[in-house]
Amino acid sequence: NYTDEVIWNAFRLANIMLEEMDDVSIFLNGPSVKYESLDSIQFPLLELAKIFTLSEGQLFA
Repeated sequence: NYTDEVIWNAFRLANIMLEEMDDVSIFLNGPSVKYESLDSIQFPLLELAKIFTLSEGQLFA
C-alpha cells in the first residue's frame, strides 16, 4: 500500500533526524492518522512510532 510506505518513510526519516537535531515533529493528516492499523511486517509503523516518541519526537494528528 502506498500510504503505508509513505508513513514508514516519514517515521524513518524523522528518527534519523532526531539523531542529529534536538526537535523533530511529525504532523499526521488524512489516512496517515490511522497508522496504528496499517502496521505490518513489511512496514513496522508501531515500532518506528514508538522509537520516535521515546526519543522525544513530537507527534501531532
